[in-house]
Amino acid sequence: MSEKPWNGRFQEKTNVAVEAFTSSIEIDKRLFTQDINGSIAHCRMLAKAKIIDKSEAESLVKGLTEIREKIEKEEFQFDDSLEDIHMHIEDALTQRIPESARKLHTARSRNDQVALDTKLYLKEITEQVIKRLKDLRQAIVNFAEKHLDTVMPGYTHLQRAQPVLLAHHLMVYYEMFSRDAKRFEDGLKRLDENPLGSAALAGTTYPIDREYTTRLLHFSKMTANSMDAVSDRDFILEFLSSASICMVHFSRISEELIIWSSSEFDFIELSDAFATGSSIMPQKKNPDVPEIVRGKAGRVFGSLMTVLTIMKSLPLAYNRDMQEDKPPLFDAADTLISCIDIYVRMLPEILVKKENMLSAASKGFLNATDMADYLVGKGVPFRDAHACVGKAVSYALGENKELHELSLDELKTFSGMISGDIFECLTVENMINRRMSDGGTARENVKTAVSAARKELGKE
Repeated sequence: MSEKPWNGRFQEKTNVAVEAFTSSIEIDKRLFTQDINGSIAHCRMLAKAKIIDKSEAESLVKGLTEIREKIEKEEFQFDDSLEDIHMHIEDALTQRIPESARKLHTARSRNDQVALDTKLYLKEITEQVIKRLKDLRQAIVNFAEKHLDTVMPGYTHLQRAQPVLLAHHLMVYYEMFSRDAKRFEDGLKRLDENPLGSAALAGTTYPIDREYTTRLLHFSKMTANSMDAVSDRDFILEFLSSASICMVHFSRISEELIIWSSSEFDFIELSDAFATGSSIMPQKKNPDVPEIVRGKAGRVFGSLMTVLTIMKSLPLAYNRDMQEDKPPLFDAADTLISCIDIYVRMLPEILVKKENMLSAASKGFLNATDMADYLVGKGVPFRDAHACVGKAVSYALGENKELHELSLDELKTFSGMISGDIFECLTVENMINRRMSDGGTARENVKTAVSAARKELGKE
């Protein structure tokens, strides 16, 4: 292997233990494509600015392309003594074309190089996440459309509250993941700035053309401050923040699928292809996929906290601490994408037990609020109506009956305003369809929401 780039200053060789300790190659070697693309753009800019000859630039581009192909074919050897992907590629290039390769690092530093590589990587990942979230939202809309007539109990405090359509419940997650997509889209705007040319921290004395590399690398603009460019990791923090919020949503839907698939709820059954069994209990069918997704949320949260802690109190500009930003970033990105992909596959295979959902929505006094609303319609103040219905519920509990199972004479003992038309208000179907307020669970509302979501997805 070649000597270290800084050997001119040092009298002793780097201790092998230090080489192993400071090496990041096992992590950042996945940035080889971005590193080579950045080097090619830098090389072409150097030639355009007449800092190197055009012929040298052509040979450098050819050499870099060959190195990329060798890495892609897994024929490239990595070594701790070269620390990172930047030095590996530079060393391989130097072995091919020694004189020209020694000029490639003119007007740049590993500081702006690593910022560039990470931004190029994160741009690609963010775009992938946005696309995959669209696939997930499409799967949710498809699921919801199949269940525009499926009634289930809605919950607060994990207690049955009011009946809703399953489609309405599912569309909650469409809204959550739509907000996630918008967060990633918004972060992409701030991420889309080219740091190349900032060098170590102060810029460079060479007549470089940063606008040119910005165009070559498909950034929308270049960074405005060289010190900020090499020390900024806000774009990583923002991605991890968005990923963490997204994983909160995955954890919530996972929790619900786990609960719904339990014997106590028995609302759904996961496909055998997306469940596992027990090593000791033959009867078990475990919701392992949503459980693992729920657990993976902690990994992504941990990645965010790791990078927040790394960046806390770092003085300007670049510090080697920042090498530790990539393991949590890569892990969080991989984790998020794997969770999206598995859900896109799993959701269409879920069996919904409609009868069990409807039965649950028909018990537990879910029509109590509707009885109070009925009394309000008769001129009773809401607080008085609330108290009246509370007494009726207490009585019905003692009789082991639901409100709609009480006789008209029994109901009249709680209010003289009650007449025979009350029973229409207490049916599950009417309870749902009367909730026509914007965003409510009435079937026409939910049908319109599903249709609007389809149009929105079609425009993206």
